[in-house]
Amino acid sequence: MGQSFYVYNNGDLRRKDNTLQFTSAEGEKKDIPIERIDDIYVMSEMTFNTTFLNYISQYGIPIHFFNYYNFYTGSFYPKEKLLAGQLLVKQVEHYTDHSKRIVLARKFIEAAADNIYRNLRYYNGRSKDVSVYMSEVDDLRKKIPVSQSVEELMGIEGNIRKQYYAAWNVIVDQDIHFEKRVMHPPDNMINSLISYVNSMIYTKVLSEIYHTQLNPTISYLHEPGARRFSLCLDLSEVFKPLIGDRLIFSLLNRKQITEDSFTKELNFLHLKKEASATITRELEERLKKTIMHRELGRQVSYQYLMRLEAYKLIKHLIGEKEYEGFKIWW
Repeated sequence: MGQSFYVYNNGDLRRKDNTLQFTSAEGEKKDIPIERIDDIYVMSEMTFNTTFLNYISQYGIPIHFFNYYNFYTGSFYPKEKLLAGQLLVKQVEHYTDHSKRIVLARKFIEAAADNIYRNLRYYNGRSKDVSVYMSEVDDLRKKIPVSQSVEELMGIEGNIRKQYYAAWNVIVDQDIHFEKRVMHPPDNMINSLISYVNSMIYTKVLSEIYHTQLNPTISYLHEPGARRFSLCLDLSEVFKPLIGDRLIFSLLNRKQITEDSFTKELNFLHLKKEASATITRELEERLKKTIMHRELGRQVSYQYLMRLEAYKLIKHLIGEKEYEGFKIWW
């Protein structure tokens, strides 16, 4: 696997012979070997032409765009090469058949809830008394197997996260006064940080799905809709506690991210460039970490776990093996 290329400075991206070249607004040039790139993140004002887009499409490289406030605005998703009509029919069938859809929706929430509980247990064992929140989350997740609708599941998930986020005031070694999750737009430093990190997890999942035969717009927990790859939202639920939340706890407790990382005059909506770069650097390091995979019997990276999750979903859809969401065991 290659790596992600992040662009924080304004400039121009173009094809140069058999590679890519970035030219900053100041005229500084940097060559980028295309074979080493998995995806590109544009965090600044950028110009490029159709020659550039056609070239990266040949290599299957998505581009993810973020605006001045570090809000994810969209992706350039190259034409899919791994088309599979039979799998697409199965994906749609598992959405339109409620009995099949609810099974998958439950599996996503079960895995997310289990990973949330594991995070709480981890910190509870390290002198952070979050036992009351663990108890609440444990009671709520017992309702998941008997839920009868996606709406009911989303309600359970919302209540689990309410308890989980309340525990963050104990877990985080900063005075954050975090009360509730607000997204459109975030209303404080923690909500801005969560939105940014979650959008990064979403784009990472999207990049991995691109390398499978799955259609990213057909989903089971989140309702498919216009202008979004909703299957990425489903799979992201599994990985947000493992990768995103643990990253946030580390950044905050090591004081790598503080109130000074945001523009206070903009109600903490704007993450400063240096802070954004710190987050993406730490995220990339985390995604490179490996674990011994229980079924495969070999070391796999956190990032590759995302692709394996997509493969597991494919096996479920074609009736080969029932899907079980990835759950933290350590």
